[in-house]
Amino acid sequence: MEVSAPQFKLILGSSSTARKKILGDMGYEFTTMSADIDEKAIRKEKPEDLVMALAEAKADAIISKFQKTEYLVKDVNPTILVAADTAEAIIPRVSIGESEGDAEPTLLITCDQVYVISVLLIIYGVVREKPSSEAEARQFMKDYANGHAATVTSVLVTNLATGSRRGEWDKVEIYFHDIPDQVIDKLIEEGIVLYAAGGLIIEHPLVLPYIKEVVGSTDSVMGLPKALTERLIKEVL
Repeated sequence: MEVSAPQFKLILGSSSTARKKILGDMGYEFTTMSADIDEKAIRKEKPEDLVMALAEAKADAIISKFQKTEYLVKDVNPTILVAADTAEAIIPRVSIGESEGDAEPTLLITCDQVYVISVLLIIYGVVREKPSSEAEARQFMKDYANGHAATVTSVLVTNLATGSRRGEWDKVEIYFHDIPDQVIDKLIEEGIVLYAAGGLIIEHPLVLPYIKEVVGSTDSVMGLPKALTERLIKEVL
């Protein structure tokens, strides 16, 4: 049986190759844009609270950008926005949240991710976002060796016509073998890990051999849990 294409436009607010692949695998066509927020200015004690706060801040920033620049034009199909890190795109203009006749709502999806590494005597572990330097990225990877960490990933979906907003976070546990220094050196030299939450990309060919076990969905570790995203979309429609 032929499956009908999604009746909405999708905009990805991330330069992440992994997130682009996930959305493609989900059957979506999309363009990209940027949330442009200072993530370091938003702090929370618990990683779950932090990723949700960042997803909300990204949603608010993108909505504000729409209102100030009037990028969007009215469309009978809903527009879904996925915002996570950084990217740019020219998008059509629409009156945010406005609906006419049979026009369907515009949906905004924002997300964020951090790594959490367990440390003795620290209840919630140590939250790790993107490394601020090569030295920090190197230390992150050394700390993972022969240990375990968790990814905490948020997804937030906002119906801009009704104001309805649904968000949730997903957690995945990752267990590591020892990561050789020469592998860490190659990853640092390559530079991609400097732009990844926790300074690590588990699907990277250099990293995969040193992953002992992943408890949870790989798409969540890559930055966008498929099942959660689909469910939240349905809940706000």
